[in-house]
Amino acid sequence: MEQLGREYARLCAAAGAAPQEAVLRRLRGPGGGRLDLAAQSLSLPTCSALGRLLPGAAPLAALALGDCGLSEEGVRLLLNGLCTNTTVKSLDLKGNNLRTTGAEALGKLLRQNKSIRSLTLEWNSLGMWEEGFSFFCQGLRANNFLQRLDLRNNQINHQGAGELAMALTQNTSLQELDLRWNNIGLLGGRALLNCLHSNKTLKRLELAGNNVPGDILKAVEQALDHNQDRETILSEAQNQVNILSKEVLSLKDEKNKQFMDFVDTVDKQKEERARSEKMSAARVSQLQEALDEQYSIMNSLKTKLQMTEAALTLSEQKVHTLGELLSAMKQEQNSVAESHFRELQQQKQEGADRESKLLHDLSAASEKNLLLRNQVDELERKCKVQQDQLFQVKQDLTNTTAELKLRAVEAEGEWGSRNSLGTPVIGIIVPSQAAEEKGLPECEKVDRVAQQMEASERSMHDRIQRLEAIRISLDEELSQAKAAALAERGRAEEELIKVRSQARLEEQQRLEHLEEKLRLMTESRDEAQNCCLKQKEMVAEAQAKAKQLSLYADGLKRRLEELQQHVDRKEEEKVTELNKVKVELQEQIGHLEAERTAQDGLREKIAALERQLKALSSNHREALLDKEGEISLLLEKLRMKEAEISRMREEEAQRASFLQNAIMAYVQGSPLGTHSSRK
Repeated sequence: MEQLGREYARLCAAAGAAPQEAVLRRLRGPGGGRLDLAAQSLSLPTCSALGRLLPGAAPLAALALGDCGLSEEGVRLLLNGLCTNTTVKSLDLKGNNLRTTGAEALGKLLRQNKSIRSLTLEWNSLGMWEEGFSFFCQGLRANNFLQRLDLRNNQINHQGAGELAMALTQNTSLQELDLRWNNIGLLGGRALLNCLHSNKTLKRLELAGNNVPGDILKAVEQALDHNQDRETILSEAQNQVNILSKEVLSLKDEKNKQFMDFVDTVDKQKEERARSEKMSAARVSQLQEALDEQYSIMNSLKTKLQMTEAALTLSEQKVHTLGELLSAMKQEQNSVAESHFRELQQQKQEGADRESKLLHDLSAASEKNLLLRNQVDELERKCKVQQDQLFQVKQDLTNTTAELKLRAVEAEGEWGSRNSLGTPVIGIIVPSQAAEEKGLPECEKVDRVAQQMEASERSMHDRIQRLEAIRISLDEELSQAKAAALAERGRAEEELIKVRSQARLEEQQRLEHLEEKLRLMTESRDEAQNCCLKQKEMVAEAQAKAKQLSLYADGLKRRLEELQQHVDRKEEEKVTELNKVKVELQEQIGHLEAERTAQDGLREKIAALERQLKALSSNHREALLDKEGEISLLLEKLRMKEAEISRMREEEAQRASFLQNAIMAYVQGSPLGTHSSRK
């Protein structure tokens, strides 16, 4: 309930309206599954919020909304919310002045809701609005769950009672209907009385304060009593039928149990017999399988023996072919060895020739190298000689230059001494010119010597340069010769090494190839010999196994004969057991037939009881029909009496009117009447 209060407050807040405190208190209070909002003035937002809370499985069993002053829209919202509710059992809408919209909403509620059992609509105005009340009656006609309906003080007239009677003809759940203090009248009472002929579920109908004649009320009470009696008779008959059906079912269960026990015993015996047959068949099948297995083993051994003999012949043929191949291989090996030996000798000869050629080339290269070395030595000697000559020339040059310098110094000394011994200037001039004339050949000598020295020096320099160039060229030739000699020698040595290594490799490869061929031939020969030995051993083993298998087959034949005798004995025993079982089964079948006859008698008794039950039910139906006929006669008499009473009332009313008119005429004609009229 606390959750309902919170949801109500939330919905009101969402709608922008303040929740009513009284409603909140009732929602939050401990209601025990009942929400009592009677005499509370519910606003339209509150009705909208409650209409949203009620759908689904709200935790309410009873809802009281009496004297709440609900508006038409509020009633519509509340009842729309209750259409899908599955928990509310009782609804009270007393004193809300419901009109057309409310009646239509009630009709929709009765059509859609399947949980409401009690509906109170006291002190409303449903009967004033014919269209709305017709919708309400349509909903009541479609409802098969409502059991109690209170329509007191709803201003229902004879037309509304007629529609209500039409709804009751098709309603099969309503048991109590309260129509007190309405305006049903004679016609409405008759309509309700007529609907009770087809409605057999209504047990209580209150019609007080509706101007309904007493005879109709008595007829309605009789019809309701008749419905109650019919309900009690039907319930008693149903109880008796249930008791008889239980007894019949118990008898059937007992007989079924007995029959099932007997069937179980028969099935067990059949299973035991089948098990024994299966065991004997399994033994026979096992023996047959063992025999078949032995036969298959014999056949397989025979096939193996044949295969071994065929393999032996094949192995002998292979040995023969291998011997021929071995001899052919030996011959081929000898021929190949001879050819390889010849090839090896030829290769050796070719290698020796190639080696001698290479040695010859090497000796020629060494001789050439010696010649080059001699040339180098000779060039070195020439170079040394030229260096010595150059050194000698340089020494001669230095000596000559020194001598020339000494001579020049001496000449200058002599010339200076001569100049120091001369006369005065005038007198000196003559002797100096004479001295120049005398000394002229010496100066020329000196110049000549100097020129010779320069020329010799230049020639010596040229010669030195030529010798240097020759020396350089010789050095270059010497280095080139040395390099060529070294390169030639290296090439010759490399070729010699390559030839020797190639010859050795070829010789080793040929020798290895020949050794491999020889080894393979020896291995194939050994394998052929081993194969021959194995084939011989296999033949011996196969012959021994064939002997053992023949002995084993003889033993199996004897064992098979013994098993056949055992099977024959078992067959005889099985035949005797089958005869015993047949006798026992015949006895049991006799017992079963006796029990079956007993069951047939019981079934006949059950059928007789059922026939009695049907006769009782038919008698009861006939009695009911008689009662209904009597009731219809009584009703006809009642209608006739009512017609007489109405005629008598009309006559009395006419008499009263005549009497009243006479009295009025008498009064008006008397002096008292004139006096009163004058006043």
